[in-house]
Amino acid sequence: MSKVFIDTNILVYALDGADPEKQTQARALLKSIRESDSGVLSTQVLQEFFVVATGKLKVNPQAAKEMTFSLANFETVTVDLPIISQAIDICCTNNISFWDSLIISAAATSGCRMIWTEDMNHNQMVKGVFIENPFK
Repeated sequence: MSKVFIDTNILVYALDGADPEKQTQARALLKSIRESDSGVLSTQVLQEFFVVATGKLKVNPQAAKEMTFSLANFETVTVDLPIISQAIDICCTNNISFWDSLIISAAATSGCRMIWTEDMNHNQMVKGVFIENPFK
């Protein structure tokens, strides 16, 4: 399996029991990319996950920290100035929000061929990265 970038919402659904069907799907997705060692995250995704887990999902901060660090087996892209610069270009040329552009930039930089997300346009290709909503 080629490298797949995992957006925050996939991680949140895996934790959140409010939608059991999506939770089951998200957990299966994460299991498949763990087994194939093809998952990629960014520091942005890890930060967002912690914020949503402790905020919306009311997870104890220490438990959320442990969950966040349990994701260390995925390749992690550090968001730096070149990635931010590329994200700004993506934002300006594709009419995509800066935060989503940052995800696309991190995915492209790490050599991912696909992003799993519910937050962007399904079946769109940007910077050579295919955007897929795995819940469709």
